[in-house]
Amino acid sequence: MFRKNLKNEFWTEKAKKEGYPARSVYKLKEIDEKFRLIKKGDKILDLGCAPGSWLLYISERTGDEGVVFGIDFDDIKIELAKNIFFEKKDVMEEILKEKNFDLVVSDLAPKTTGIKNVDSGKSLELCVRAFEIAKIVLMPSGNFVCKIFEGSESDDFFKEIKKDFNFSTRFKPKAVLRQSKEIYIIAKDFNKG
Repeated sequence: MFRKNLKNEFWTEKAKKEGYPARSVYKLKEIDEKFRLIKKGDKILDLGCAPGSWLLYISERTGDEGVVFGIDFDDIKIELAKNIFFEKKDVMEEILKEKNFDLVVSDLAPKTTGIKNVDSGKSLELCVRAFEIAKIVLMPSGNFVCKIFEGSESDDFFKEIKKDFNFSTRFKPKAVLRQSKEIYIIAKDFNKG
């Protein structure tokens, strides 16, 4: 598919030059700069963190006072800084006992089939799980970022998120391929009920 042609693509080359294992870092960077999500000293959970670009970026932004926990069933391709902790496991299983996160980010993505409805359905399943986790581990007024493939059910999912946060929006960063159905849901100020 089209993803095989990314080797020489702008964002991929930029990531290599700047020491990140994947182009996805620029999606998070743009989201963070626009919505001011990551602060020094924050405690952040990164779901679907492999190969580790988001972990690196978050670690840099939170500084030594902050901490970032990453979960993925794939291995990461970075060295762990002293404020990064990684667990290799499936997010569908029971996860961290840690709580009181300032931010939960999810870049979870299914293995795609090329069949739009199947892929968006699998993406939705991962988003629902990320949202379930966020509702358990976020502290009041915490924030949530979630990648989702647009599809017939993504609007209903967005409405569910709106109920639990004082601010929510959909956003497509510049580093997302134009033909991609991938968007990000940004939700701020969690109303822990």
